Amino acid sequence: MQGEAAKAGQGPGLVDYALLLALSLIWGSSFMFMKVAVAGIAPASISFLRALLGATIMIPIALAVGHRLPLGWRIAGLMVLAGLFGNAMPFTLIAWGQRHIDSGLAAITMGAMPLYTLVLAHLFTDDEKFNRAKLAGVLFGFVGIIVLIGPEKLLLMGDATVGQLAVAGGGLCYATNAIVTKRITGLPRYATVASVLSASVAMMFPVASASDFGLQPLSVFRDASWLSVGAVVVMGIVQTALATVLMFQLIGRAGATFFSQLNFLVPLFGVVLGALVLGERPGVNAWVALALIFTGIAVARRGQRQ
Repeated sequence: MQGEAAKAGQGPGLVDYALLLALSLIWGSSFMFMKVAVAGIAPASISFLRALLGATIMIPIALAVGHRLPLGWRIAGLMVLAGLFGNAMPFTLIAWGQRHIDSGLAAITMGAMPLYTLVLAHLFTDDEKFNRAKLAGVLFGFVGIIVLIGPEKLLLMGDATVGQLAVAGGGLCYATNAIVTKRITGLPRYATVASVLSASVAMMFPVASASDFGLQPLSVFRDASWLSVGAVVVMGIVQTALATVLMFQLIGRAGATFFSQLNFLVPLFGVVLGALVLGERPGVNAWVALALIFTGIAVARRGQRQ
């Protein structure tokens, strides 16, 4: 997708950079809000409520702009897969993982997601195979993850290590979803997002009901603080619904290549907000890991251009 700016032969403008920073801040802050939410609400319920709020907002938007999805089992199946790998599983894995690790560490771990996508694209597509630069970028990124977790902790597999692996699993889900969504490009955007979120709600309700609230959904708030409830509401409205609208706006204006710069900004915002708001203090290994992951993404982007 070239975007309006590219079509006009112009580079990104001030509005495009403002949208990029706003979206980076929104998604980067999601780790901070998730850390607050899991202090009082179970991970499966967070996933369900976040998808429910997002769907409640996106369905009217899709109807208002006249977006409709074509009917058919293939489209329905892709919506279910996108809901599973794009929302239900990663929301839950990241929430569970952040019960055991700081939000900044989760942001760094998720920063390697574009590199997971390269691996899956190499395995499951015909037109995005590895070249030397892509392979080098992936290796940089995985070394960064090992440095972040610590080789010795990978052997011990304590709660913190399992938490980081759960967040990495969330990143792998998002990478899988990137492969799935290649098959649904060209469909009405807002209707697609509304359908995917609705599928996520349908999948997560029985999971959250069985594990958390039974037949009384409101009971999930019984022992939750107002901060936890507020964090879930913000993630559903801002990080899920509003961010989707801004994402489409930015890609439509400036193109997917410009949009991909979020891969550098989101982890950085996540670390900074965790330090400023939650008082987290990432260790030296976290900064080294962040540098390695950023290097890997930069090298891999050069490989993609080639």
